[in-house]
Amino acid sequence: MNIDKSLDALFSSVRVVHRRNFLTVGAGLAAVTLAGGETVAKPANSTARAKSVITEQDRKHMSLAILTMRQAGVVDKTGGPFGAVVVRDGEVLAASGNSVLRDNDPSAHAEVNAIRIACKKIGAPNLRGATLFTSCECCPMCYATAYWARISKIYYAAAWTDYADLFDDSNISIDMKKPYPQRMLHPQQMMQEEAQKVWLEFRKLPDRAKY
Repeated sequence: MNIDKSLDALFSSVRVVHRRNFLTVGAGLAAVTLAGGETVAKPANSTARAKSVITEQDRKHMSLAILTMRQAGVVDKTGGPFGAVVVRDGEVLAASGNSVLRDNDPSAHAEVNAIRIACKKIGAPNLRGATLFTSCECCPMCYATAYWARISKIYYAAAWTDYADLFDDSNISIDMKKPYPQRMLHPQQMMQEEAQKVWLEFRKLPDRAKY
């Protein structure tokens, strides 16, 4: 093996990352030993999953999410133009639009509404094995809700950049990556010891909540 050529090929795709962004990007480096014993750094194997093959059934579910999006934002005007559908084993468990304005509830995003409906339908606080079809890329709150619901896969249509002039999804994501003192809401810790005592009690409960 020609070591010079191997190194050229290895570093041809390297991009420079400022040290303040290092943790955000991830170290992503692993050691590799070339022929002759030389050890160099290379990008670590990515844990990202390969993209799923999109089926006609998937397209039908996304079409329903987009139809619900229009109904909420353009026709009924219950909130922004957002729609979401939860599907498991081919069954549509829930379809809902954004209802922030109708319900005076800032958490009433389409994804949250759909997940709530689906969980109530199956009588469980999780949706393992389910797929979330959402008309727009999940905001941090909706992604977290899907995460806690144990949703297995998310498909989305419009990206944050498609409506960045209208809604704050991108801004919230950027804000959450900043140190606490620099965030919009300035999170500040207090009374940690008192809270820790409750956690100690909770850990001792044999029937403590698990989800």
